[in-house]
Amino acid sequence: VQLQASGGGLVQAGGSLRLSCAASGLWFASNIMGWFRQAPGKEREFVASISRSGGDADYADSLKGRFTISRDNARSTVYLQAFSLEPEDTAGYYCAAARVRAIGYSITDFREPGRYDDWGQGTLVTVSS
Repeated sequence: VQLQASGGGLVQAGGSLRLSCAASGLWFASNIMGWFRQAPGKEREFVASISRSGGDADYADSLKGRFTISRDNARSTVYLQAFSLEPEDTAGYYCAAARVRAIGYSITDFREPGRYDDWGQGTLVTVSS
């Protein structure tokens, strides 16, 4: 399984970015996809997740409204659009894939890193003030 994240870079505060994560080696449409981030010296934190069909999404409460997750199952790619970026958003951003093992589940069950089976290498986002 490979999850290749891209789209990071240096952006000024108030700017926006779109991150992409291309997946291979897995049945993409059967996986919940998530984005996490990790700033230097801090723990990895949940950003957003999206259901297999793309019809349902979940966001970290503190980030709701500034980040949008989407997916294109035909392209095996998940996206994270970030708006109104702040210096506090500076971090490595990681995509992850979670296989669904239960018939009944909620998208909010996928906020913990331990729920995910596969991880990408991350893409660095630096927001300057």
